[in-house]
Amino acid sequence: MLQIDLWKRIVIWGLCIIGLFFALPNAFYTRVEGYNDTKAGLISADSAQDSFAWPSFLPASLVNLGLDLRGGAHLLAEVQVEDVYAARMKALWPELRDVLRAERAKIGTIRLQKGAADQLRVKISQAEQIAHAVSAVETLSKPVVSLSNAGARDLEVTSDGDTVIVTLSAAERALTDQRTLQQALEIIRRRVDEVGTREPTIQRQGARRVLIQVPGIGSASELKDLIGTTAQLTFQPVISRSGNPDVDPGYGNEVLPDLTDADQFYVLEAAPVVTGEDLVDAQPSFDQNGRPAVNFRFNPSGGRRFGDYTADNIGSPFAIVLDGEVISAPTIQSHISGGSGIITGNFSVEESTNLAVLLRAGALPAGLEFLEERTIGPELGADSIRAGKIACIVAFAAVLVFMVLSYGLFGLFANVALIVNVGLIFGLLSLVGATLTLPGIAGIVLTIGMAVDANVLIFERIREELVSAKGPARAIELGYEKALSAIIDANITTFITAVILFVMGSGPVRGFSITLGLGILTSVFTAIFVTRLLVVMWFERRRPRTLEV
Repeated sequence: MLQIDLWKRIVIWGLCIIGLFFALPNAFYTRVEGYNDTKAGLISADSAQDSFAWPSFLPASLVNLGLDLRGGAHLLAEVQVEDVYAARMKALWPELRDVLRAERAKIGTIRLQKGAADQLRVKISQAEQIAHAVSAVETLSKPVVSLSNAGARDLEVTSDGDTVIVTLSAAERALTDQRTLQQALEIIRRRVDEVGTREPTIQRQGARRVLIQVPGIGSASELKDLIGTTAQLTFQPVISRSGNPDVDPGYGNEVLPDLTDADQFYVLEAAPVVTGEDLVDAQPSFDQNGRPAVNFRFNPSGGRRFGDYTADNIGSPFAIVLDGEVISAPTIQSHISGGSGIITGNFSVEESTNLAVLLRAGALPAGLEFLEERTIGPELGADSIRAGKIACIVAFAAVLVFMVLSYGLFGLFANVALIVNVGLIFGLLSLVGATLTLPGIAGIVLTIGMAVDANVLIFERIREELVSAKGPARAIELGYEKALSAIIDANITTFITAVILFVMGSGPVRGFSITLGLGILTSVFTAIFVTRLLVVMWFERRRPRTLEV
């Protein structure tokens, strides 16, 4: 019989109400946006307009507008990883020199030769001992920390006559490229997030390129200046810990929060022992017990200051501060000489890697060459939104008229479900924090056209069943049952396409795939459940003897 249980009706209407509830803020976009900015501190409460008032019990999540809809700046930068290779070799020279000096009795005098920036060339006077020199330099190489390059070393040591040549190995170069891009992304993201911009797009493209899109910023040159800002990294003595942010630190001290624990604060000496300018490198590694840790290395001047301090303060905590937040406060276990040390703790491999990234995030690891830069004005975004609205309205009106003319009252039911469907799409986009772009609007327009496809299949099947069925109730029931498999199959194939576009694509393509995928889910739900519930409720009230579809 044509019926739907009460609990199913409650669930269907409940889901519709929840979806429309989360979509509601988008109908008051400017007001809710101003409310969110005021709450986040981007707009002072004193200067906030009364029009930004929004009930706190209502949701305040919005569909974020992308660069092409809001306007802003677009940059495509290429990271000069060769700078990192050169810096690694430059930092390696003091250690290499000390190792070869210890073997001077055999290899003779040593002299640094001119060569490529990403290699060290050292000439020895006793050419017949070149193998011994190579063997001595190889002691500086370390295993590459990578599952895919097990057994590989970070340095490649060769010889050419009386000259020792040291370069980074292929495995280490690949990992260096990966770490450099990760570090650059982290620094850029931190710099952009500082100014409170909404939903920036910062992602890797290819092997060495970074795509940066920041909606709402004035110009591309402004964005370039913002990215070029250097993060502040310091190493400071710890005086005490406290749970009170208002504790009196005393003269010459300061109170800084813990990065990971909002209730933890540190009283530190304001004058740092060393700064991020002295940090040469930080890499994830393992301690002597095989537990994840982080190795770090300073330049010679920073290493001397760091060594002297650790020698005099064994057993005392030492804070690592990044942009005014304590990211770690390890205890000094012993005198750390040579300008390098290790940070141990209850880290996972992922946490040690992230900590290494944060330690290196004091400055961009390499130069950025900007290949593309564009400034998109808000007027263009407004025009895009206006054009998108017109397209949606035209598509919406055309579908509504077609369904009513083709299927009469049943077409009207389908139209109601279509309106609910669009509301559910915006509710889901708001709930997941998705960013809407022009291709995303195209996905919504496409979804509007596709949303009634399932209803068309059902209504045509009902028409066929009316010829042979015993009555309208049976015809409706069979129409939904027999059309279900075709609806599911058709939408699954389209949904798979949307998933592939999301996984393989980037930027606008992903925006299109998100709206398309969510639209498929909501359209299937409204066609199979909402439209059917409307038909059942109408049938229960009218009890028609005949049916026209």
